[in-house]
Amino acid sequence: MTTSPARWLRTASDLQAFVATLAAVRRIGLDSEADGLHHYAGRTCLLQLATDRGEAVLIDPIAVPDLSALAAVVGDPGVRKVLHGSDHDVTTLKRDFGFAFPNMGDTMLAARFLGRTEIGLLACVRDELGATLSKAHQKDDWSVRPLRPEQEAYALKDVLYLLDLEDRFAARLHELGRHEWWEEESAAVAAMAPARGGPEPDAFMRIKGAGKLPPRALAVLGEAWRWREGIAERRDVPTFKIVGNETLLEIATTPPRSRDDLRRHRGLLPRLQAEVPALLAGVERALALAEPELPRFPRQPRHLVAEETERRIDVLRAWRQKRSAELGLPDVSVLLPQRLLERVAEAAPRDLEALATIDGLRRWRVAAFGEELLAVVRATP
Repeated sequence: MTTSPARWLRTASDLQAFVATLAAVRRIGLDSEADGLHHYAGRTCLLQLATDRGEAVLIDPIAVPDLSALAAVVGDPGVRKVLHGSDHDVTTLKRDFGFAFPNMGDTMLAARFLGRTEIGLLACVRDELGATLSKAHQKDDWSVRPLRPEQEAYALKDVLYLLDLEDRFAARLHELGRHEWWEEESAAVAAMAPARGGPEPDAFMRIKGAGKLPPRALAVLGEAWRWREGIAERRDVPTFKIVGNETLLEIATTPPRSRDDLRRHRGLLPRLQAEVPALLAGVERALALAEPELPRFPRQPRHLVAEETERRIDVLRAWRQKRSAELGLPDVSVLLPQRLLERVAEAAPRDLEALATIDGLRRWRVAAFGEELLAVVRATP
């Protein structure tokens, strides 16, 4: 594979001039790099784009925050977008730049439908195209300028092989009769909602272990979480670089009332000495709340599974295991994820029309395996 030397697009005029040359381009490979491991509010810091003309560019959204000219190209249904593991890119590029992704193919999804056990880009490019990629710069801070030459090379390699990889995978998926499966699943990822712009006020309830806390301890956890968020935002660092979730849970279960109490929590003193008063004040607020003011962890009503549904789940699992082996799909969730399997078992559809109404099942599963699923459901006592 040959490509012309990559070039940077660092001004609005450079970007507009490049976009003007894309009228005849029918396919692009796309990737992005962010700085979420180094800053509080992660943002897209670099876009890499390769075209079916064999060229590749690096686009600097820090220097050119308005990417509406490029958004028009990405949003063109006549231009095929090829990405690998696209869910993060899709959701963040929608959030940051308002992109849309009609006519998108995800080569990681293609790898799953081909039954590959290694579906990362490095392994796919190595096995399919004999090229070598590296993970050396995965955790770099992509907001730093200028990028080093080795970073530029790393970033470009993430798109240089995408179109060739799609060609290989698409041909094999056509042979296996799975091309429509892949297209529908890629379209579902392309339709994902934009990533959120910031943490939700009750995000502390998603900390592992929060659901086991009594209301008073949950209130302390909320105060400690907000304290950490405030420090991280002011210092512009990720929250995990302030204190970890485990420490927040410790504070919630054994609320500190003084600096001496804080000494039992490793990582707080003396590093956060100046921040201690705010934390202690937050703890006091939580401990002073009246009972009706305390937060309550949202509880889902317990879903009782009927005995006949349990039997259908067991039989559907056995069918899935056998059918996946026959299709050469070692990951059985490719054929039917557990959540969908349980929905089918509970709905117990009697015909294809009813089966097709099950949320998330997708048309390809109904077309390829609908009759088999119905037969399994009907045969289960």
